[in-house]
Amino acid sequence: MSVEDTRRLIDAIDDEILQLLRRRAQLAVEIGRQKAKAANGVYDPAREVQILRRLTSSDTSPLDPAAVEAIYREIIAGCRKLQMPLRVTYLGPEYSFSHLAALQQFGHSTQLLAAPSITDIFHALQHGLADLGVVPIENSTGGVVPETIDCLLDNDLQICGELYVPVDLFLMANCELSEIRRLYSHPQPLAQARAWIQKHLPDVEIRETSSTAAAAMAAAGEQYAAAIGPQAAAEAYGLRILFANIQDTATNRTRFFVIGHQDCPPTGRDKTSIVFSTVHKSGALHAALTPLAAHQINLTFIQSRPARGRLWEYVFFVDFEGHTQQEHIQAALNALAPHCSLLKVLGSYPAVD
Repeated sequence: MSVEDTRRLIDAIDDEILQLLRRRAQLAVEIGRQKAKAANGVYDPAREVQILRRLTSSDTSPLDPAAVEAIYREIIAGCRKLQMPLRVTYLGPEYSFSHLAALQQFGHSTQLLAAPSITDIFHALQHGLADLGVVPIENSTGGVVPETIDCLLDNDLQICGELYVPVDLFLMANCELSEIRRLYSHPQPLAQARAWIQKHLPDVEIRETSSTAAAAMAAAGEQYAAAIGPQAAAEAYGLRILFANIQDTATNRTRFFVIGHQDCPPTGRDKTSIVFSTVHKSGALHAALTPLAAHQINLTFIQSRPARGRLWEYVFFVDFEGHTQQEHIQAALNALAPHCSLLKVLGSYPAVD
């Protein structure tokens, strides 16, 4: 067939796809009416993950499964908007990694609201100014985000989803490398590119910012300044990219939580996050972890954090496989509780990694 013949076939297929999308949207509207009668929210993370798992586990060739997932996230977002506009807040301003994470998870049809800090994200949710929030929890190089753990401890919100965003760091400026006198970025990217900075910018003044987008904004308004952040931030604030992929680890990525007021039902492959503290005595942590091992709980992450206001005492942030609605998980948590001075379940949610 000629190129024109092939294009006519593509046009016909596009027409069929559009009609199917319209039919899907009509069904989504009907589901929205049923959700409204039952007073259920429009965001159903378990259902959305099940759709994506089913589609990407099929043969998607020659399309990459990641491309199929990205397409369907936008389709889901568009259909969700027909049910009710969803307000999602993230660590702003625009073009930060948190903004990119919110777009990846919820699509362009969602109303995204920038917040100046992680604490402000939790505040917006608690006061009904947003429906869901996207917050960074850990980076594969820079470690955990303490502010997120502290806010999860202090607020009555649930983790209802997780996602991972690859972190490719770019050095951006309006001057040459040799002219840079000040470097802006969020503490996490600064840690993630520590070796590169020490090698190429050992004598510059480093200024920490609330986000990578705020760093780009600051560098754009100052002579002889640079920022480290995502490529999108350089494009948004008119900065020139001097170096690409300056992160110290090629596989660097950041994990984010979706937080809100709702529980997430089991999907068959889930994680649970908890925070606990133990009494301050020898062997207390071992005694606390023993019931988890006895119930064959597979820990996927554990991190200690100093307990605020209590000298030399720590809280432990733990992720493990399974859902709190499973009997062995409930039994493990019941056995853990007597060993803890504090135990808080932060949520069970679909595992994506």
